[in-house]
Formats: sequence, C-alpha cells, structure tokens
Amino acid sequence: MTVTAWVAVAAFLAAYTLIATEKVHRVAAALGGAGIMLLVHATDAGAAFFSEHSGIDWNVIFLLLGMMVIVGVLKQTGVFEYLAIWAAKRARGRPFRLMALLIVITAGASALLDNVTTVLLIAPVTFLVCERLNLPVAPFLIAEAMASNIGGASTLVGDPPNIIIASRGGLTFNDFLVHMAPLIIVLVGVFIALCRWLFRKSFTYDPDLAAEIMALNEREAIADRRLLWQSLAVLALVMAAFVLHPVLHYEPSVVALLGAGVLVAATKVTTEDAIREVEWPTLVFFAGLFVMVGALVETGVIELISQAAAQATHGQLALTTMLLLWASAGLSAVIDNIPYVATMSPIVQELVQANGGAQVLWWALAIGADLGGNATAVGAAANVVIIGIAARNGTPISFWQFTRYGVVVTLVTVALSVPYLWLRYLVT
Repeated sequence: MTVTAWVAVAAFLAAYTLIATEKVHRVAAALGGAGIMLLVHATDAGAAFFSEHSGIDWNVIFLLLGMMVIVGVLKQTGVFEYLAIWAAKRARGRPFRLMALLIVITAGASALLDNVTTVLLIAPVTFLVCERLNLPVAPFLIAEAMASNIGGASTLVGDPPNIIIASRGGLTFNDFLVHMAPLIIVLVGVFIALCRWLFRKSFTYDPDLAAEIMALNEREAIADRRLLWQSLAVLALVMAAFVLHPVLHYEPSVVALLGAGVLVAATKVTTEDAIREVEWPTLVFFAGLFVMVGALVETGVIELISQAAAQATHGQLALTTMLLLWASAGLSAVIDNIPYVATMSPIVQELVQANGGAQVLWWALAIGADLGGNATAVGAAANVVIIGIAARNGTPISFWQFTRYGVVVTLVTVALSVPYLWLRYLVT
C-alpha cells in the first residue's frame, strides 16, 4: 500500500476509536476523520461529494431527510400514541410480549421498506409505549434496529447492499425471496429468543400500569383526523413507490423527498414544524462516515482486503463460501456495508464464474454484509439513526451498550447461516 493509504487507515482507525470510546462527540470524530482524508489527498472533493462509488451516498442522506419530515408530520396527528396503546394492549402489558411484537412488525416492514425508514416509523411508538409501561426504552430500540437489519436481508429492496448484489449478479426479487427469506424467517425467531435472554433484566411487569393501559381507548389519542388521513395517504404512496422501484425507476430518496414536499404543501403544517424532527447531527455524521470509508475505497484499501480474502481460498468453493460469509460479516461491522459490497461484488462475480456459476457465493456475501451490520453501533444505517433518535429524546445509547449485544446477535445469526448455506448449496 502507498503512504497515503496507510495514513488513511490510521485516520480511520483513530476516528473509529474516538467514536467507540465516546471521547469526543461522534459527529466531531466523523467530520475530523473526513477532514484528514481530504487533507492528505486520500480522497478529493470530486470523489467525496460526487462519486457514486466512493463519495457521500446522497440517496441515503435525502432518504433520511424526506422520511424524517414525513414522520415529523405524522407525529402531530397522534397516530404514534394510537399505535403505542394498541401494541401494549395486544401484549397485555407484558414487556417481552411487547418486544416480540415490535420485532416482528419491524422485521416484516423492513422486508418491503428500507430498514432506516422502518426504524424512523417504529421508534416514536416505542418511546410512547415504554413511557406508558415505565420500561427502559434502550433495549427496545436496540432490538428494533437489529430486527430491521435481519428482516431487510430477506428481499431485494430491504437492504441497499442487496440491490447492488442483484444488479451485479443478475438476480431478481423472487431469487431473494426463495434463497434468503427462509433463512431470515428462522433467524427472526432465534433473535426473539435471544432477546429474552439478552434483555431479561428489562422485562419488569407492572400489573397496575398494564391495567391502566388495558383501560385506555386508543382512538382517543388521534388529535387531528384530517391531517392523519392526508399523512397516511402520502405515506402509502411513498411505500408503494418504494416497492415498485423496479417498475417506476425512482430512487427511494427521490420518492421520500417528493412525499415530504407534497405533505408539507398540501397540509396546514408549517415548514418549521415539519423539519423540527429532522435529526441533523445524524445526517452530518453519515456524511463524514461516507467520506472516510470512501477514502479507503479510493486508496484501494478495501479492494486489497477483499482480494486477499478471495485469494486465500485457492478455488475451493466451500472454503470460499465460508470465508466470504465471515469476512463480509466482520468488515461490515466496522465499515458501511454499501461501499464494501460495491467493491467486493466484481470479485465475487469472477469467483462465481470460476466456480461454474455457483450462486451460493452471492448469498454468502449478502448474508454476511447484511447480518454483520448488527455487530456494532456504526455497522448499519439503522443503528446510527436509532442512536441519534435516542440521544435527541434524552435516553442516549452508548457505542458499547449497543455493541455488546450486537456482537452476540451477529455471531449467533451468522453461525446459524453456516449450516443453511452448507446443507442447501454445498452438500452434493
């Protein structure tokens, strides 16, 4: 590697350490790391701001912005209070039942929506229901972020890396349903069982609060019915456009911004009220993180790591599959899985062709990249968004608080993927 590449690696590790130890604010660490990358010419303005391969992913930034505006308007209708009471009554006030219900809802929604969009919608409900039942909100938010990453792996549109893999591998929406969805259904069930153990100290049942919840009428929580129907109509159109992306060819970011614009223009909500719920620090943090990771792409660091992993297998399909699975999970835990998959997919394409079209390599890449995002607080976009929302609402989740649960979940889910890949594709 060049001197510039080594400096880029050092800057990335330093910024990541600061984020992990929380010695400085994560936004300051990300921006500082991005500034160093630009200063040493590990990347430049053209690559950082305009490159689709190694720059800021503006689709993610503007998808977040548009959905945050829509959620901000929805919040004014009282619909989240309605959903919170409904969910608590369905669970009969039992904390673990409630968490299991929220996990299933989150994982299911993430299969059709981007996982970031899903957590933006479910987080306000979580805050309200935990407040009603006097429960710590952090375990529920952490579980929902992980559920969104697991559920999103099941379809082509659920996780951005899947879209990249489908494009490079010539895979369809139905291919992902057939090959990924069966595993993900099992993993969601395993994850619910894991949560029963991981968060066991948080499931304190209060029969008096449960009785109060059961006595509530959720319909009384709706504050503005006209605004609610307007908001739901726009949200339904936005969701439909997400699902119909292969037909309409509108990027999710464009759909989200159009939906936000229509909602603000067609209702009595003021611009100030609409943008009040926007998590500006989270958006800036993403920008800095994208620049840092993009610099590693520009200097060839990620490609070098990927090629070394590929060469270490000596053409053995089973070994290649397992190494690709675990390497993808490990790397996706510390860097954003979108540039990783973008860099790795051409190499995997060559490996697939060299192994007679063995598509198991595509599924190993997808599983590893999608599930590996659960390992750390910065491994996936949904994790970063959840942490930002928690901090804004006065219940901060530290890097290590998230990561100590995430590592366990990642190890278990990836380990369970090994027999699935082995038995379904490698045993002859």
